[in-house]
Amino acid sequence: MLLFGLQTPTDAMFTFQVARLVALAADLERVRLGVLPAAMANEDAPILDRWILAQRIVPSLAGLSTGHPRLGGENRLIGTSDLWLLSEDRAWARTLSRWYRLGRPAEQSGLDS
Repeated sequence: MLLFGLQTPTDAMFTFQVARLVALAADLERVRLGVLPAAMANEDAPILDRWILAQRIVPSLAGLSTGHPRLGGENRLIGTSDLWLLSEDRAWARTLSRWYRLGRPAEQSGLDS
């Protein structure tokens, strides 16, 4: 949540969040137009292995991340930001922050229930 006043916001976090939402909206439009995730994501998109569909107040994913630009290490347990897109083949996910290449789902993913 961002707080704002009646004057033009100049807060760095506000600017950061607007940029994230603009990037997400651009990706949503490209998916609508049929552009494949591999064409939009960087080659270094992190892999989320042994992932599950997690629930916060909004949908998100949790799993073992490798190659994340901000959360380093291999097979690091993470929870993602808000989940916005999940490919039908369960190979790609777009969160508020970034694209993820999805590895193996966890045993009890709950995706089809």
